[in-house]
Amino acid sequence: MTEGERSLAVFIDFENLALGFKGKKDKRFDIQKILERLVEKGKIIVKKAYADWAEYSDYKRALHEAAIELIDIPRRSVSGKNSADIRLCVDAIDLCYSKEHIDTFAIVSGDSDFSPLVSKLKENGKGVIGLGMKESSSSLLINNCDEFIYYEDLERPLGIPPKIEQELPERKKEAFQLLVDSVLALVRENKEVLWSSMVKETMKRKKPSFNESYHGYRTFSDLLADAEKHGILRLRTDSRSGTYVVVGFGKEEKKIEAEEPKTPKEEKERKTQRSRWRPRSGKKNPGAAPAVSEQVPSETGDFGLPEMEGK
Repeated sequence: MTEGERSLAVFIDFENLALGFKGKKDKRFDIQKILERLVEKGKIIVKKAYADWAEYSDYKRALHEAAIELIDIPRRSVSGKNSADIRLCVDAIDLCYSKEHIDTFAIVSGDSDFSPLVSKLKENGKGVIGLGMKESSSSLLINNCDEFIYYEDLERPLGIPPKIEQELPERKKEAFQLLVDSVLALVRENKEVLWSSMVKETMKRKKPSFNESYHGYRTFSDLLADAEKHGILRLRTDSRSGTYVVVGFGKEEKKIEAEEPKTPKEEKERKTQRSRWRPRSGKKNPGAAPAVSEQVPSETGDFGLPEMEGK
C-alpha cells in the first residue's frame, strides 16, 4: 500500500438504503456506483451488507458479484427492534479495535441511529464517510460524519470531460475513458498535483485488471503522451523527477485559444493605454532614470488545473 493511501471498511445498511428507492420506478439501486466513488477515497479492505435477504433477494446477485459479504438478519416482528443496525454497530466497533490499519469507515445509510457509532469511531481516530439518499438521510447523521455523499450526486458528472473520438480502436477508447474518470476522481478529492503515478494508482483501484500493455502501450507514460496527442489531457514534465504531471483537459485549452483572437480591439486599446504612461525621451527630463520595460505574464506556464477546480 502506498504512503498516504487510506484503508476503508464499508458497512451497508441495505434496508435503510432501499427505503429511498421505494416508489421510484425510474431508479434502481446500483452498488457499483457506490463502490466506484468510495474507491476514490482509498483501498477498500472490508465490504459488508446487512438486511433480511429473503426480502431483498433481487439484489443479492449484484452484491455477490461485487464481493460484498451479505449478513442475513431475519426480521423480528415481535420485538420490533432492528437487529441489522445492532449487528452492524457491533461489527464496526470490533473492527475498529482489532484492525488498526483500517483508518476510514464508510457507513452507507441515512439512519440517525448510527450517529453514536460515528462519534465512537471518530473518538478512536477513525475517519467516517456517510453515504445515503437525500430523502431518507437524517441531518443528525450527516452533520456528524467527516464527509457525507448523496447517492443522487454519484450520477452527476464533475465538469465537462472531453469527448473521446468514436473512430478510435476499442481498447484505446477504454483506456482513455478510464484515464478521464481517474483524473476526475483525483480532482474531486482536491489533489493539488496530479502526478502520473497517482493517476495510475487510481486507475488500478477503479479497475484492478488495468495494464497499459493490454491497450497497446509499452509504458504508462506512452499512454499519457498519446492521450495528450488526441486532445484528452494536457501534460507538463516535472523538472526534478522528469515524470509527467496532468495539468488539465486538452480540449478545454483549445477552446480558450480559439476565443483569444476574438478580442483584438481590447488588446489594441490595452497596448495604446500602456504606451501613454511611458516617460518621454531625454531632452525635457535629462536627469530621469531610464524607463523599465513592463513585463507581460507568460501565457504558457503551469495552469495548475484551474479549469477543474470547481465541484
